[in-house]
Amino acid sequence: MTRAQRFGSIVSWFEENMPIAETELRYGDPFQLLVAVILSAQCTDRRVNLVTPPLFERFPTPESLAEAGFDEVYPYVKSVSYPNAKARHLIEMARRLVADFGSEVPSDIDQLMSLPGVGRKTANVIASIVYDKPVIAVDTHVFRVSHRLGLSDGKTPYEVEKDLERHIPEDRRARAHHWLILHGRYVCTARSPKCAECPLTPWCRAFPELGK
Repeated sequence: MTRAQRFGSIVSWFEENMPIAETELRYGDPFQLLVAVILSAQCTDRRVNLVTPPLFERFPTPESLAEAGFDEVYPYVKSVSYPNAKARHLIEMARRLVADFGSEVPSDIDQLMSLPGVGRKTANVIASIVYDKPVIAVDTHVFRVSHRLGLSDGKTPYEVEKDLERHIPEDRRARAHHWLILHGRYVCTARSPKCAECPLTPWCRAFPELGK
């Protein structure tokens, strides 16, 4: 089976069986999504969704967060991973957003990556969800699933991102990001993947070994 055939079969299965695939993070506007994605780094969406409602109530705008101090923000995020760094990143991000972008979340990947706490994955998530850009964010789930399925042999998230974008049509990339994340989160888990329940085993490169 060629890689193109594998991509075609897997994308077709997802299109037919998961036509709607969206982020599980809860947010009300682009600023809130940016905050949530920054908090989600190496942390579960479930935990972030518990943290953000009171955080958004206290700091509903970039301006309100930009005016906050560390001691004001930290109590709201102390239960997520790396709370010290993330509290500082949120404040610095909001200040930059206000000063450089008129409080508007930019659509450009490079501009997004200029914000504190925003790496390429976060920038791609925002660009994809908010601005419908044809990019694919590669987190640990996407990286793992792409390798197991045989969609990429890339050694870095960037290399995997480019492999996925090379083979997935632009109009499917936003959903493909969520397809792979959700599959990795609930089926193709890091430990004890649920191969017996997985509908993608006919095209999975790792199944002969993992499925034993």
